[in-house]
Amino acid sequence: MKLLVTGGAGYVGSVASRLLLDAGHEVVVLDDLSTGFRAAVQPDATFVQADVAAAATVLTPQAGFDAVLHFAGLIAAGESMAKPELYWRQNMIGSLALLDAVRAAGVPRFVFSSTAAVYGNPAELPIPETAAKAPTNTYGATKLAFDYALTSESFAHGLAAVSLRYFNVCGAYIRPDGTAIGERHDPETHLIPIALQVAAGKRDKLQLFGDDYPTPDGTCIRDYIHVEDLARAHLLALDATAPGEHKIYNLGSGTGFSNRQVVEVAREVTGTELPVEIAPRRQGDPASLVASSELARAELGWTPQKTTLPDIIGDAWEFYRTHTA
Repeated sequence: MKLLVTGGAGYVGSVASRLLLDAGHEVVVLDDLSTGFRAAVQPDATFVQADVAAAATVLTPQAGFDAVLHFAGLIAAGESMAKPELYWRQNMIGSLALLDAVRAAGVPRFVFSSTAAVYGNPAELPIPETAAKAPTNTYGATKLAFDYALTSESFAHGLAAVSLRYFNVCGAYIRPDGTAIGERHDPETHLIPIALQVAAGKRDKLQLFGDDYPTPDGTCIRDYIHVEDLARAHLLALDATAPGEHKIYNLGSGTGFSNRQVVEVAREVTGTELPVEIAPRRQGDPASLVASSELARAELGWTPQKTTLPDIIGDAWEFYRTHTA
């Protein structure tokens, strides 16, 4: 198939692009490089540097695209509360412009990289797709709003759409030839890459926000999903689309790991002391966030292969040492 991958210079988008190319698809990457990296764009993909709102210049009726995989967007929950206008403009207005281009070009399939942050503070764990949607930050709200737009578009215009919702993406994709694609953000806000920065001497210490939560060790529990497993789910979703339907799947471990567990495994993998400082809780941080992936397993045939912290952090550490340290 001929595929447009928005955000293909980013973390998940670049791994998905690699898997799509390896599967024999033709990939065009659309990315404005505002948060992505030119070096992350796969060399055998066609690259167009442009904002997602300008997708119509690429998605023309004559271009012959078979599907769009939409990864482009802003992802920092804290920043979304301080600068909500940026998130509504990029994640909603830009995405609606992309959807207009998809409709005008007659592209039949659409896969959206959404987020389990749409559920907010869940009343049940692990979180099913039927859980109440109550995002606690602007980031989650913008993703939920576009999910609603996809549902309407599918109903009204026959689009075949799938949304995939997940929490913490981590790890790196290590190819058989040894090349690696991993996580790079500037600034970095995610626990595992920050832990690796501390292990590499780039930071003095790692802060854990709160150790008095109602969890076994007092620290927050989060759902971690290896980026390779996540990218493979997007490939499976391409085949699961049906005209006029918008399907939604949660992707997660079903159990989750605590912040202290992440730190201990990071110490083991890196062989460093990894100094830790306990900081006050951050406002709005739930004690536990874990998504159920039972529906994705049943309907997509998705089975994650790298589900342990040593697997996840080991791959991330290999990428960090060879590409960013």
